[in-house]
Amino acid sequence: MQFAGVIPEDGPDPQLEIDARVRSLPFAIVGLEPQPTLEDAGLVSPQESGDQRGPSQVSAALSYQLWRNPADREDPIILVKLDEASRAAIEHEPPWPRPAWLVERAQRMRYPLLWETVRTTWNRDASGDTTVQRLLVEHTNYILMNQYREPLGLEPGPTIVDGAMERHQSAVNSVATARLDGMEVPAAEIDTDPFV
Repeated sequence: MQFAGVIPEDGPDPQLEIDARVRSLPFAIVGLEPQPTLEDAGLVSPQESGDQRGPSQVSAALSYQLWRNPADREDPIILVKLDEASRAAIEHEPPWPRPAWLVERAQRMRYPLLWETVRTTWNRDASGDTTVQRLLVEHTNYILMNQYREPLGLEPGPTIVDGAMERHQSAVNSVATARLDGMEVPAAEIDTDPFV
C-alpha cells in the first residue's frame, strides 16, 4: 500500500476495507486470550496466494500493542525508544487537518507493537509445506527478517542471505499445547530462541 499527498480529514481508514475482506474469509481468525499487557491493535494483515483453481493459501495476521505497565499507560517505561527523526515525525503537526484514525495511529507508534503476533492460515491442499510446524517456522523467519534484522546482524534487505539466522523445523517443540476456546489443544512452539 502506498500513500502520497495529503489525506483529507474525512479520508476513510484503509483498515476498514481490509477488515471487511477478512470478515468474508471462510474460516475463523484465532487471536490471543485477553490479558492486561496486550491489546489487539486493530491491524489485520491478510495474505493470499493461489493458482488457476483459485486461492490455495489464505492467511490473516493480528498485531498486538504491548503495555508494559497496563495500570499506567503514561508510564515512560512503556514507550518505544525512538530516534530523533522518528520522534519528530510523530510529533510534527502539519498545517492541515488529518483524519482521527491517522492521528491515533501516529500516536500509537510511541508504544511497542508486536507485529503480526498471531497468524491464522487456511490451505486448500494439505502437504508437507502446510503442517503447523512448517508454517510456524515460515512465520518466525518472516518476523525475524522484517523486524529483527539489526539485532540479528543482518544487512538491510528483503532476505536472510546466507541462511545463518534462519530458524528451522528442528527448533519446533511439537508436543506443546495451547488454550483454544477454553480447551487445551495440541500445538507447536519455538521456545528456545532468544528473539522468538
